[in-house]
Amino acid sequence: MRLHLEKRPQPSRRWTDLSPLLAVVITMLAGGALFALLGKNPVEAISTIFWEPLFGEFAFYYRPQLLIKGAPLILIAIGLSLGFRAGVWNIGAEGQYIVGALSGAGVALAFYPLDAWVVFPLMIMAGALGGWAWGMIPALLKLRFGTNEILVSLMLVYVAEQLLAAMALGPMKNPDGMGFPGSRNLQEYPAAHNADLIAASGLHWGVVAATVAVILAYILLGRHVLGYQIRLSGEAPRAARFAGVNPGRLILFCLGASGALAGLAGMFEISGPAGQVSIDFNVGYGFTAIIVAFLGRLHPVGIALAGLLMALTYIGGEIAQGNLGLPAAAIQMFQGMLLFFLLAVDVLTNYRLRLAPRPETA
Repeated sequence: MRLHLEKRPQPSRRWTDLSPLLAVVITMLAGGALFALLGKNPVEAISTIFWEPLFGEFAFYYRPQLLIKGAPLILIAIGLSLGFRAGVWNIGAEGQYIVGALSGAGVALAFYPLDAWVVFPLMIMAGALGGWAWGMIPALLKLRFGTNEILVSLMLVYVAEQLLAAMALGPMKNPDGMGFPGSRNLQEYPAAHNADLIAASGLHWGVVAATVAVILAYILLGRHVLGYQIRLSGEAPRAARFAGVNPGRLILFCLGASGALAGLAGMFEISGPAGQVSIDFNVGYGFTAIIVAFLGRLHPVGIALAGLLMALTYIGGEIAQGNLGLPAAAIQMFQGMLLFFLLAVDVLTNYRLRLAPRPETA
């Protein structure tokens, strides 16, 4: 007898709902095995990652960090999910995140030291516009020359990283920084600082924007004709063409929207938690958001929950590095396992395992 995959007549709703939870459980088991190979207590490592930030001794400090780290992941993942649902694959959100941050910081530094309320709204518009413009490059190249948006958007990440380094060492460098790379600290510039709306709560304008994005995406996908076109294009491209869906406009919308949301995430991050343009400003949120989007089943509410879960692994991972001496690479590998096992388990949504007799050999 042998195991083989049998195509289901239609996707299983039960496996669609269960696969993210099962992927998390398998990731915990595989992660525990990884930590054991590194000579660490696997139970202690897993509990440190998932328990300490929420219920540990210093949970009062770590809980607000869930919002701070979760907001950019959710904001970027919402934008990516629109394209992924339509079959438009933006893998370069990290670059759009960087350019949005640079655009917002550029406005703040241009107005420095003006203390006026108009500075921050202008930063928001610049951040969204910068991310949108960077996202439109692969969109326009795809429409004009038929290029692959996956490769173009991904390659633009490396261009954005070089641009970030150039800005940190050049035009945006702090003139009072005694030669060190990096811009002025925007946390010390009241008009440009994305401070907590409620002290020590972690609730800043980026969290508000992420919440609004979740609500609007839910309405768009469930109540608007554009959301119907997005879903139809991803599920049945031929039917979408017969229904009169314009694929070019959909590509422009999806890549533009995802770029704008990634740019907003970058702007809120650089004006708040990060505080300044630096060579190592980007920490991979644009790539991690891909895991968040798929872990959340490309559904706005699911993405919000997945974003908080991934933020928990970030915070818990940092605690584990400090308390248990786990290497940062092991934590990153643990996070990557989530997507790997989700994709593996997701096979059972469309296929079922069956036992069949082995074919006889001549």
